[in-house]
Amino acid sequence: MWDVGLTRDGPGLLLKDIFEKDAPDVLAAREHILSNAPDILLLAGFDTDFDGVTAKAFADFVDGGYAYTFSTVGNAGVPSTFDLDRDGRSGEPEDAWAYGDFRGDGGLAILSKLPIQYDAIRTLTDLRWTELPRTRMPRSYFDPDAAAAHPLSSHGHWIVPVNRGGGAQIDLLAFKAATPVFDGPEDRNGRRNADEIALWRHYVDGALPLKPRRPFVIVGNANLDPVDGEGRHGEIIALLNHPAVQDPMPASPHGGDIANPEHHGDPRFDTVDWRDPEPGNLRVDYVLPSTDLSVADSGIAWVEKAKGAVFAHGLVWVDLAPVP
Repeated sequence: MWDVGLTRDGPGLLLKDIFEKDAPDVLAAREHILSNAPDILLLAGFDTDFDGVTAKAFADFVDGGYAYTFSTVGNAGVPSTFDLDRDGRSGEPEDAWAYGDFRGDGGLAILSKLPIQYDAIRTLTDLRWTELPRTRMPRSYFDPDAAAAHPLSSHGHWIVPVNRGGGAQIDLLAFKAATPVFDGPEDRNGRRNADEIALWRHYVDGALPLKPRRPFVIVGNANLDPVDGEGRHGEIIALLNHPAVQDPMPASPHGGDIANPEHHGDPRFDTVDWRDPEPGNLRVDYVLPSTDLSVADSGIAWVEKAKGAVFAHGLVWVDLAPVP
């Protein structure tokens, strides 16, 4: 899992840079992926398109054996037609169903060396926020029509089955949640962030229309630390402690080098190096296998600053034991 931050100011610009093969961040991202060589990689913060062309082009450019890719646009940059931030103006990025300058802005992409079972992919991206069990939506804040139409997912919630070989299959439960800040006392972003995380708990518990399958790995940027920073910490704690989920607690000594003294969490587990002192360095990126999978090792791989491109997030990796 890597929130790579390969975003641009408009649609198609990242694809152009990939084809031209000279953008420093694209080159550095390629080098970091090749040096770590994960079999399956979820990229977040990656500009996408409807047909997955950008993801496929990047996989080809990386040239690391990623024969299978999956990507599509989520709800970022999708016009809502409502003044969602209630500033008297509509049609701004803040009024999209999730913040974004264009459809696919900062989305998700999967690169895999193992076969993706495309005909069995399921998504919950279109689930309405009001349809989530025990929704936290601040209904009184929104126009009634906006509340009824508002999707829960910001970038998407995907269930992507991958063939591990020997007839074994594993479901990737991929997502990126909204940031829990940039709102008012109604806490609409904080509530949405918590509910986007809670969606996977409800799914695993069988409380959604799509019934769960095992084994699975929940993977994504939850934009929420269990201890520090903004947001409803109890929701990520609940997911980490779910009886069907195991937390390998990937760590890196680099976290100690960039630690915020005022934070309470162990900095070895931090996955992002944001501006100090606030929000500072936090654990927001997760790879959480189901308890029926065996974890061999885990860690966080950071890009050296000297590589010429700055990446805020480390690449979070978990090695699963081979299928018996």
